[in-house]
Amino acid sequence: MRLFKLFCISGFLLCTSHVMAEPAADDAVTHYSQHTHTIESSNLSEQRTVVVQLPKSYQTHPNKRYPVIYRLDGAGNLPLINAVLERLQENDQAPEVIVVAIESTNRLRDFYPTVNKEPQGPVGEGGGAAKFLAFVEQELMPLVNKQYRTHDYRVIAGASAAGVFALYAMQADPELFQAHIAYSPAVWWNYGAPAKSLNTFITKTKSINSYVYMNIGEEAGIMRERYDDMQQTMQNSKVQNLRFKSDAFAGVSHNLTSAAGAFNAYHGLFLSKHMPLSALGDDVSSIDAYYQRLSQQWGEQIAPPDRAVRLLGYSLTDNQQFERAIEVFKYNIKNYPKSAYALSALSYGYEMQGNTRQALVQIEAAIAVADDSYPYPDYLKETKTRLQGQL
Repeated sequence: MRLFKLFCISGFLLCTSHVMAEPAADDAVTHYSQHTHTIESSNLSEQRTVVVQLPKSYQTHPNKRYPVIYRLDGAGNLPLINAVLERLQENDQAPEVIVVAIESTNRLRDFYPTVNKEPQGPVGEGGGAAKFLAFVEQELMPLVNKQYRTHDYRVIAGASAAGVFALYAMQADPELFQAHIAYSPAVWWNYGAPAKSLNTFITKTKSINSYVYMNIGEEAGIMRERYDDMQQTMQNSKVQNLRFKSDAFAGVSHNLTSAAGAFNAYHGLFLSKHMPLSALGDDVSSIDAYYQRLSQQWGEQIAPPDRAVRLLGYSLTDNQQFERAIEVFKYNIKNYPKSAYALSALSYGYEMQGNTRQALVQIEAAIAVADDSYPYPDYLKETKTRLQGQL
């Protein structure tokens, strides 16, 4: 194991070790690499350890930058995150990410913003969240951003006390993270202080560009009462640009809510490369807006894919919204004027509308641009013959 030390201007000592060897070029896409960093934190007055996991494509795409997930409570959460994100990535519904797993020392102290005074809990614990957030913002993030190719889309996620901290971070510094994931946040703490604080914040906030996911399991009593009150405030919120999603899992214990909710949390967070019909507005400008947001989130410029836009148009024809479908198909041709797929789709839209003449014009255009790579030349010819017979 290789160990080296860096002395930083900020006055804290940094120790870094590679816990996995750098992958060779031919297998870089099949393995994650993980790197352990030890930070002498001036904010926390103690040594803290984090594990940085790099995406499989990190070595083979040296110019690519990645969103970052900051996961509280350590590297033990990496297998679950990996399993969920890999399945989403296989379906173009999530980008590859850098994951920063922060190991805990005294989580009650670090994650709760207030000291608990409620007898049913550990009286006198908590109150260090502001210092811990300063550690993350002033010491950890600069390290991660300097040593790795990060994109400025950041997620913070945690469970129980760490879920409280994820929600606190949004209130303390709304622009630091763009997404906040809180699995069964223990908002019963200190007479419900975390829930009251979030309710006040949401009530007073007009706009925040953030995604919030939270859930709860089989918890009952004051925990459930205080959580439900907070959840209703979030659900009924009129805050602009806030995306909120929540789950309640019957029969799922407090310690399993992160496993139960991880898929929904990340599926709701990341925009899919295949734009859903629900995201389509009254005109095609909504397609541009969607892929601009997706590009900002994923950290790379992604143009509306030919197939994804065609699927939007086909969904509209299925719903007999022919004018809207044709508008979408025409928009696609502006981006892919030499695509036999795009021209054939517009032909289909016109045919479903009953405009056989325009359908024939577009299928002839598709035949004209189709090359040897297009797999369905017979379909194009048969469609032309059929349309000619209808005129």
